[in-house]
Amino acid sequence: MLQVFQHLKSGATEVVEVPAPGCRPGHVLIATSKSLISAGTERMLVEFSQASLLSKARSHPDRVKQVLDKIRTDGLLPTLEAVFARLDQPMPLGYCNAGTVLGVGSGVEGFKPGDRVISNGPHAGVVCVPNNLCAQIPDGVHDDEAAFAVLASVALHGTRLLQPTLGESVVVFGLGLVGLIAVQILRAGGCRVLGLDLDEGKLERARAFGAETFRVGGDGDPLLAAQAFSAGKGVDAVLITAASPSNELMRQAARMSRKRGRIVLVGDVGLALSRADFYEKELSFQVSASYGPGRYDENYERKGNDYPPAYVRWTEKRNFEAVLELMSCGALDARALISRRVPVERAPEAYRLLAEDRSILGIVLEHHADARPGRTLALPCRASGPATGPGKAVVAFAGAGNFATRVLLPCLAKTPARLKVIVSSSGASAALAGRKFSSAQASTDWEAALNDAEVNTVFIATPHQHHARMAAEALRAGKHVFIEKPLALSLPELELVRDAFREAGDRRLLVGFNRRFAPLAVKARGLLAVQRQPASIIYTVNAGPAPAAHWTVDPEIGGGRILGEACHFIDLLRFFIGQPIAGVSARRQATKLPPHKDTSAITVEFADGSIGTVHYLANGDKGFPKERVEIFSAGRILVLDNFRTLKGYGWPKFSKARLWRQDKGHRAEVEGFIASILDGGPPLMGWDEIEEITRAAIEAAA
Repeated sequence: MLQVFQHLKSGATEVVEVPAPGCRPGHVLIATSKSLISAGTERMLVEFSQASLLSKARSHPDRVKQVLDKIRTDGLLPTLEAVFARLDQPMPLGYCNAGTVLGVGSGVEGFKPGDRVISNGPHAGVVCVPNNLCAQIPDGVHDDEAAFAVLASVALHGTRLLQPTLGESVVVFGLGLVGLIAVQILRAGGCRVLGLDLDEGKLERARAFGAETFRVGGDGDPLLAAQAFSAGKGVDAVLITAASPSNELMRQAARMSRKRGRIVLVGDVGLALSRADFYEKELSFQVSASYGPGRYDENYERKGNDYPPAYVRWTEKRNFEAVLELMSCGALDARALISRRVPVERAPEAYRLLAEDRSILGIVLEHHADARPGRTLALPCRASGPATGPGKAVVAFAGAGNFATRVLLPCLAKTPARLKVIVSSSGASAALAGRKFSSAQASTDWEAALNDAEVNTVFIATPHQHHARMAAEALRAGKHVFIEKPLALSLPELELVRDAFREAGDRRLLVGFNRRFAPLAVKARGLLAVQRQPASIIYTVNAGPAPAAHWTVDPEIGGGRILGEACHFIDLLRFFIGQPIAGVSARRQATKLPPHKDTSAITVEFADGSIGTVHYLANGDKGFPKERVEIFSAGRILVLDNFRTLKGYGWPKFSKARLWRQDKGHRAEVEGFIASILDGGPPLMGWDEIEEITRAAIEAAA
């Protein structure tokens, strides 16, 4: 199937062939017939991608500060690599989709194969969308019109926030797609509407929908026009759907409003507000967020938990349905807003047209129906033949997120292993990563990858809740397994993997505890090995706060930060001490408020009397280095700073080692794992140690 992407680094728009997604629980699988290019949002994204690096930086000063902090803590080269890797990840375009249901996941009600539906899926031949982000298309509403439903819900939600009543006078500032849809909604509700815009063609369309209009930048003053429109009283409400960095739009909106008028911002304008304008009139001002209640709420969107209609009458899904009903009864004419219809394979031409002609409104992309979309796609890879050596390493790689594409796959590319297939749930990320790292295939079919007789090695870098199940399945399929941490989120999951590992015989299993392979950590371990005395270790981790909606924070998906990340640090303590763990205890800061709820002190006791304490701190500043390890033993001290420097105090033949760049051991870890498969050498970690560290992390997170 075809999907449209925008390259943030080069500014190019590209149509890419990608494997179709499978149907997931709580989701609806849809074959796209039409999708709408959002003239406002997508034009802004394309223009941003085509801007210079300096312009990109100027538009995101907060990101610039993050980059400068990272340079201070991690060094220049790793920071530049991270920045360019982020810019090098193409972004899927589109969020207005119409098509036919191919399948429904478990837990989904109200949809069946063959139903015509809209969703916020991207410009792709097949999309898999959560249940609460889909709605049925009524009979009589063509797919061309229905593709406007999600965008129209943006206008509807902004209009609802205005709380317009019959007969009120409302100004709509900006007559792009959202503005013209808002004009129709307001007119359907019995309001008088004055539309303001620079473009005479858009003003003409607004007049056709029953609005009075005024051309901004022409003869006359928009404030005088609003005064005349409201018979000198000031307008009741202003809906701003324009995009402009100027603060003047907000000033004009305030000045044309009556006392206690309402202003709602849907667009993107300057917000240096004049206090006097708002104070003297007691104006109400609100920013509208997308399609309505439920947007950006993981419990609503991803988990499918609806809000009770008695308490939240209009959610984003119910707004979708309301818009479609307006189309069905003729109160909303979307077809009048279509400027072009373009086959999806010519999408780059459509975006060029959008950038060159500001009068363009709706561009509908036409997709090709495929009743049986393929889930595995052959790629034009540059890979050589099978890996050589006593054994071989032919790899299926599951997961194509940031960590996989920025860290693990580049490391794997430097080994003799052959990458056969990359698997991801979306398919798009698998295809893009496959092109970059010379995979023979991209797929959304995990079972097919496991059943591939040529594949003997599996890398798993998916969200944490899948780790244990996928590792057990891969081991039972006779594959060597490299799995990112954590191995399991619970003791039953750990037992599942243990049983599969024991049944697998000579299969290799390695968990991604990369820090024990870092060159300075290996150097410190060598120095400590000759001491043969108990050690005391203080491990300070300046983790910083995590976004509340990030998947790693969700205990069902990521297991929480202590289990999901602190297992790294428990492992490194175990590596330094070289003795079995005798006990683990943990204390969290006594509050549930972020970021303090993640701030913890984890104490690990070892069989030889050594102790280690991990201070996992979520309430610090990013300008401070992330990790510092202080090791006290036999009257001597080692200090490892952020895997860049190692200092010794009291060591007769060692004082300091320094690296040009931070090295956390990822490359050595991956190379060592592949070498152990090819050469048949001993495993890098035994099962007993893997199980011991995983149990300790689960206990610390309890």
